[in-house]
Amino acid sequence: MQQLAELPSLHWGWLALPPLLLAWWRPVFLVPVFLIAGIVWASWRADVLLTDELPRSLEGADLVIEGSVADLPQVTDYGYRFPFDVHNSRDHDREVKIPARILLSARRGEIVPRAGESWRLQVRLKRPHGFQNPGGFDYEAYLLRQGIRARGNVRAWQQRLPSASPRYAVDRVREAIGERMRAALPDHPQAGIVEALANGHARGIERRQWDVLRRTGTLHLVAISGLHISLVAAIAFFIGRWLWSLPGRTVLWLPAQQAGAIAGFMAAAGYAALAGFVVPTQRALIMAAVVFGALLWRRRFASTQVLAAALLAVLWYDPLAVHAPGFWLSFAAVAVIFLVMQEDDRAWWKRWISLQWAIAIGLLPITLVLFQQISLVGPVANTLAIPVFDLLCVPLVLAGIALSGVGLETLASLAWQAAAGLLNLLWPILEWLSAPSWGQWWQHQPPAWATVCAIVGVLLLLAPRGMPGRWVGAVWLLPVLLVRPPGPAAGEVWMTLLDVGQGLAVVVRTQHRTVVFDTGPRYSSNFDAGESVVLPYLRQTGVRRIDRLVVSHGDRDHAGGVESLLAALPVDRVMSSVPAIASHERCVAGQHWSWDDVRFEILNPPAGASGGHNNDSCVLMIVSRHGRVLLPADIEKKTERWLVETLGRGLQADVLVAPHHGSRTSSSQRFLETVRPRLVLIPVGYRNAYRHPHPTVVERYRALGIRQLDSPAGGAIELRLRADGMETRLYRIDQRRYWFDR
Repeated sequence: MQQLAELPSLHWGWLALPPLLLAWWRPVFLVPVFLIAGIVWASWRADVLLTDELPRSLEGADLVIEGSVADLPQVTDYGYRFPFDVHNSRDHDREVKIPARILLSARRGEIVPRAGESWRLQVRLKRPHGFQNPGGFDYEAYLLRQGIRARGNVRAWQQRLPSASPRYAVDRVREAIGERMRAALPDHPQAGIVEALANGHARGIERRQWDVLRRTGTLHLVAISGLHISLVAAIAFFIGRWLWSLPGRTVLWLPAQQAGAIAGFMAAAGYAALAGFVVPTQRALIMAAVVFGALLWRRRFASTQVLAAALLAVLWYDPLAVHAPGFWLSFAAVAVIFLVMQEDDRAWWKRWISLQWAIAIGLLPITLVLFQQISLVGPVANTLAIPVFDLLCVPLVLAGIALSGVGLETLASLAWQAAAGLLNLLWPILEWLSAPSWGQWWQHQPPAWATVCAIVGVLLLLAPRGMPGRWVGAVWLLPVLLVRPPGPAAGEVWMTLLDVGQGLAVVVRTQHRTVVFDTGPRYSSNFDAGESVVLPYLRQTGVRRIDRLVVSHGDRDHAGGVESLLAALPVDRVMSSVPAIASHERCVAGQHWSWDDVRFEILNPPAGASGGHNNDSCVLMIVSRHGRVLLPADIEKKTERWLVETLGRGLQADVLVAPHHGSRTSSSQRFLETVRPRLVLIPVGYRNAYRHPHPTVVERYRALGIRQLDSPAGGAIELRLRADGMETRLYRIDQRRYWFDR
């Protein structure tokens, strides 16, 4: 259902009635009943969320709202970001209806928002419109899953309101725990990870630490995951059973086994609450409820029944959980463990190492589909890291929380410091494992048929020992690793204007070569378009090397992702108008090169330009026998006039990327009449602060009969210049899902 462009009508639910009646005769007819019921349930839940939307008439308006900070605020480069539950809202003197939960950003100042506080705020909101690119993160799906249907900025903190709601009590406890831990571990390099293990909030983990965890496949260990929940539940079960069975304390009406089950479930529920009941903790908590419920009612369930019951319960509670990678990874990992945990007489350490490799192999298809990468050092890293995290650090962190809760702050600090010290001992090993370039296998997202083959291969490889033909599973894995995505033929040009918001990033591919023109903006120290948009797109299309990177000029919205790209992929040559960026070569008018029957020519800046202004931007013309494309970056009317006078009809192109994002300082009448494009692409951010493209420029394009496409409406825009003409693909349209903002 999550692949549909539109939600199906709930009337389709009547189709479940005939098979439901037939199920009395043959239980197999329950299969279509559950299928239809699942689709109807997921559709209804999604429709409820989508109905709670921000009216377009209120986008950009100054609204006064009252409500509560709904989670722990996240510290950003510029201030704070936090979800906010809206109780009422007004537009001037008129009461208006806006989404019940929104995401707000606030600049750093005297006010420090805290979880559970109630405020009257002046805000400016817009709809949850995110980037849409092949291989990229779907921010709109993420916001929908969180129940967030609008986002915006705090314009003024008008008044602090009384707040006595117990609804946010757990969040206040989580925040207090984090504050105590940061006080106990001032400036400690592992303080952020220790806090994440305590309250599920990863705000203190630095980017370099995330890189190490990602490259070693140990990201799951820094969140309160299902593995942590299961461990805590098991420890509490055995302690509770032992304490209940002490001499003189036995209560006959409640056996020790059942007392331990109650203790185990309560511990699991408490730890899951600290994590905010994210998908992996939901799954673990539900599984714990099934297991401990079986103990309480003295029944036995097969492991597959436990897993299926947890899966059904999670999807009933949150059918949109299938959007979360953690949903697939957590259930698949447990399924692999159940599959391989057979009778085994090998030593425990051999079984442990074998299990890590089994999980790595079992998750391979899902990991490639979700992330297009595999950590080859992951099994080794997890073999070493899981005991340190789960058997040592997590118990120490929880012991510290318990000690702090009864006022023993000194002992709590010692426990947290011990956990941080253990992580300090482990960290150099993880850094060493993350260092080799071969430690990561990057792969484009495989086609569906290859993924199915890979799943068959995994099942064969993980089959019980002694089954003949297990090695054939390796053959079934070959398509997912070897099949290449389609690419341009000789003489063709495939160009993609990526959706990076208010900025520019263009990828141009010929038969064997790749040019990246600009890298999009840098939004914060932890987020830039180079790493989050351009790199995933290149990997999705099978590009492993950039032959030429052209950075038109030094503005952050064009050069913000340069460092991330240079660090992630080999780049043969870098060209720019800015000396600090162009470590090898300056853009100068007249430079040209040809690849695969396609000519590339630099038209601007002229020799001697300073490189410090929009008018000194690199301008690239792409010429093929199937059409011409002009990339003018941020040039303005002065340079447009110089290009017209210098090149004349040589400036003509079939496709034009709008100069300076459609600003009124560019796209002059004479320039457009000289270029004579059939199509103009406008790279802008949704409801950007500059109000690009300017209405006069849009009208100028329209008057000249130029077709216009922009990134907010189309997402990534791909053009294919081929012998049979120019093909245009709009990712937001071609890959539309029901939650995409229109």
